[in-house]
Amino acid sequence: MKRALISDIHGNLEALTAVLDDIRQQGITEIYCLGDVIGYGPNPVECLDLVRRKCTMCLLGNHDQAALFDPDGFNPVAFRAILWTRDQIDNSTGGPNVVNERWDFLGELPRTHMEPNRLFVHGSPRDPTNEYVFPEDVYNQRKMENLFDRLDRFCFQGHTHIPGIFTPSLEFFGPDECDNVYRLGDERAMFNVGSVGQPRDGDPRSCYVILTEESVMYRRVEYDVSATAKKIYDIPDLDNMLGDRLKDGR
Repeated sequence: MKRALISDIHGNLEALTAVLDDIRQQGITEIYCLGDVIGYGPNPVECLDLVRRKCTMCLLGNHDQAALFDPDGFNPVAFRAILWTRDQIDNSTGGPNVVNERWDFLGELPRTHMEPNRLFVHGSPRDPTNEYVFPEDVYNQRKMENLFDRLDRFCFQGHTHIPGIFTPSLEFFGPDECDNVYRLGDERAMFNVGSVGQPRDGDPRSCYVILTEESVMYRRVEYDVSATAKKIYDIPDLDNMLGDRLKDGR
């Protein structure tokens, strides 16, 4: 078993295309997406279509959910972006049937995917779509113990855009602290796979994970950040900060 885990694309076509190309070069054909295909970025429709074609499994992210329902708790920048994203899907190419297929794809996304000893979510084991698990949560013993109590062995998640590994001993390791490879053993662990389209760990390169039976490997992929940022700047409904933050990986 060798598969790629991607998450938090956020309508960034340049990033997604670069990551899919890197995945292909690794000889991997099975791809899981952990949610947030859309939101923030300038190419939601193109990213949706690529994920539909390329991914074996895709989960519902909170931005995907917000496009379908109400963007509950979104800040003004994210709120305007999701309303613009809805309009892009509603008025996308291909005719009414294809537009409905795009909405149906979003509407049918599961919140979790389970395999033996493996749980895949967007947010957390406790709240698969919306709960954040940040590195600093290792100081919240009650929260972390509650999350780990819900695991048989391993959990793979996104949502925070910050890649790394959480252990039951209340530690968080960034990928660079384990030379980008974590060997799987008997100890439980939660793995944040990072973000394809909007990294927030200070590294603007896209991040994704290669999962095998033995290990979790983190990969970083360069893409044309300036091209994506310019698209955002050219769209009045998308705040310029959404382009600015891509350049800093924040």
